[in-house]
Amino acid sequence: MSVSEGDPAPDFSLPASGGRTVSLGAMKGRPFILYFYPKADTPGCTKEACAFEEAGTTLGKMGLNVIGVSPDKLKPIEKFAEKYKLTFPLASDETHAVAEAYGSWVEKSMYGRKYMGIDRSTFLIDAEGKIAKAWRKVSVTGHVDAVLKAAQEIGA
Repeated sequence: MSVSEGDPAPDFSLPASGGRTVSLGAMKGRPFILYFYPKADTPGCTKEACAFEEAGTTLGKMGLNVIGVSPDKLKPIEKFAEKYKLTFPLASDETHAVAEAYGSWVEKSMYGRKYMGIDRSTFLIDAEGKIAKAWRKVSVTGHVDAVLKAAQEIGA
């Protein structure tokens, strides 16, 4: 399964860092950024999370919240959030059901070995709960700037 720009965002409800629960329903009426990352506390994922954290003030002024999602258990996610002082929720999608619904759980290949994992991806979801913009196979460098620019363009 996968989603495209203009599609309704698939519903979700996940446990998140800081004892929170994040859900599509709780975000109703507010635009937000939902991003999927492969593994907590790895170089690319750390760089991406810290870039979203650094953009927090700008995103806040735009009325945008950020939710990060990985297939990690909640304990390593909590350690990751604490270590880098990440204030936005990082959610645990251990069953990867949410990643599957967004088309972010894909077959990958490393050294000729095939396995299933997260395709680093980001979704800008508008106040009506539709996918306003989707980025797949994200390259971390400059990505948050691209998300900010797109959010400004759609008036988020």
